[in-house]
Amino acid sequence: MDFWQRYRAIDARDTRFDGQFFTAVSSTGIYCRPSCPARTPKAENVTFYETSAAAHEAGYRACKRCLPEAVPGTPAWNIRSDIAGRAMRLINDGVITREGVDGLANRLGYSARQLNRILSNELGAGPLSLARASRAQTARTLLVSTDMLLADVAFASGFNSVRQFNDTIGEVFAMTPTAVRATAAKSSTRKGSGAATPAPAALTLNLPYREPFDPGIVDFLAVRAVPGIERATTDSDGSRTYARTLRLPRGSASFSVAYSPSTPGKPLQLTATAVDLHDLPALLSRVRRLFDLDADPQAVDGALAADPRLTASVAALPGMRVPGAVEPQELLIRAMIGQQITVAAARTALSQLSAAGSAVDGAAPDLDRLFPTAAELAEHGRALLRGPQRRIDSIVAAAEAMASGELDFGYGDDPASLGRKLLPMPGVGPWTVGYVVMRVLGAPDVFLANDAAVRNGVKALPVGLGLSADFREVSPWRSYATMHLWRAAAVKTKPAGSERATSSNPREVRERPPQTRGT
Repeated sequence: MDFWQRYRAIDARDTRFDGQFFTAVSSTGIYCRPSCPARTPKAENVTFYETSAAAHEAGYRACKRCLPEAVPGTPAWNIRSDIAGRAMRLINDGVITREGVDGLANRLGYSARQLNRILSNELGAGPLSLARASRAQTARTLLVSTDMLLADVAFASGFNSVRQFNDTIGEVFAMTPTAVRATAAKSSTRKGSGAATPAPAALTLNLPYREPFDPGIVDFLAVRAVPGIERATTDSDGSRTYARTLRLPRGSASFSVAYSPSTPGKPLQLTATAVDLHDLPALLSRVRRLFDLDADPQAVDGALAADPRLTASVAALPGMRVPGAVEPQELLIRAMIGQQITVAAARTALSQLSAAGSAVDGAAPDLDRLFPTAAELAEHGRALLRGPQRRIDSIVAAAEAMASGELDFGYGDDPASLGRKLLPMPGVGPWTVGYVVMRVLGAPDVFLANDAAVRNGVKALPVGLGLSADFREVSPWRSYATMHLWRAAAVKTKPAGSERATSSNPREVRERPPQTRGT
């Protein structure tokens, strides 16, 4: 977007652009979200910034009226596969807090000095400033959503000290942490005078996102849920809940995300249980990635609806999301097990494999295990997996490579680097790489042309005369087109979710294993 396109967006107070850029006003010294209800400033007083950190660096403070930190993140970090986009994915996952700027630079293959120069040029702020802005956003969420002690909020947000926390909140919001908390509307859950209490066993937070939101993503996760590790439920009123256990840098945790269409405002809530407060920023980032909450659904739907094959599907299911991954290594194993077989068969195989995972005290009796680590899979995989020997060998080889560090990938990769790392692995072909790129990186333009359910979905849609078979007309949103095709195939071929890969890569396992009974 150029200056005047952005200026028209703020003049229209378009909520679709909240979080995608920030508006700084020189006459007031503040920066706002595009939908700020204040009077539109004169164009000559306006500067637009890609990130709130860049506005901080330029000497602006956050608007107290529109709270620009309380918005979804920008979808650009998934669209962009350059250094800036890759760095932002890792910063949001808390890498700087855990490993420092040097650790971030090493992951990206640059020196700390080079990385600082690149991010300053591209985003207007260096990695430390970007990380500080991310911490401030997490802190604001905790301050207005919980009654936690301020010290607990400080460490849960990633700050190293209470003094650093107080200074940052003061610089960003021009308020003390107590004053930021006071901006939250009083609710019946507040106790007495609002005095803070220690961190509770479970934290419940609202998850901001851009409308519309299709809750069908919970259905996608439900048919793939591994018993003991995941659970998904749907109530008669349309409410949906997805819960699971997972590993975080400092330990295990459980979380659930609840969607309620009858709840006014934002009907998506996260409840985190037994999580180390230092891991909370990473948990928030991964849950947002899992549910694709930083997407711009209006832009996506507008592009997809222009394709006559997808027009009716988009109208019926606005706000389709692409599910992400809370753990990249786990997603690769799931993809390798799921290729060439039905979702139901893959779920059975994963249920058997889950016996290798560590037991945990779950948030509920039915969530008592963690998905096995690469080392656990390498040790126990052969005894638990069923099916063709080549397929078992491929999965165990991938687990061994990940456990030894020979295969190292994650949110900081781009599609090309991920392909270079994964394709040499036995049993991994283009379908597997595309699926991992789509879900781990959140890449929006992946089209799984050789997927059986994609082909069935195409057959279920209206014929598009003269249009390309790979849906290039809707680029760069073909991952979302893939989701619509999967949904169309599921509706046509009950039960839902029967996609399987048919890659022509000779290394990719071709044999379809027999149906196996669940444990």
